Amino acid sequence: MTNSRLTLRKNERIASRRLIDQLFAGSSSHSLAAFPVRVVYIIKERAREESPVQVLVSVSKRHFRHAVDRNRAKRQLREAWRRHKETLASALPADKCLALAFLWLSDSPQPSAVVERRVCGLVQRIAKHL
Repeated sequence: MTNSRLTLRKNERIASRRLIDQLFAGSSSHSLAAFPVRVVYIIKERAREESPVQVLVSVSKRHFRHAVDRNRAKRQLREAWRRHKETLASALPADKCLALAFLWLSDSPQPSAVVERRVCGLVQRIAKHL
């Protein structure tokens, strides 16, 4: 694996409000959980300029009152995703696009190793579904 594949580029992040609404309100979206992480995903047709896999990371203020704690949890989720995203990119058909949202469920900080194991397990379960 080259170093350039292990980055999280801007075009790999979900920025479209319409896609976010479709992800959370759509009947075609799926959800999996592995405490402390939940993932909501949708498989859709891929546009030409679109990245094959796009991701959104969310940690609610309800779980962590202080921004420093929310930022740490988001950093842990992004790092775990960055390390395991190739599993999904290789399993995805060329004409499909995958949009994922990682949501934090725990009210307490978790070790990075635990977060990475959970994200890896979720990614593998999604890859089997594809």
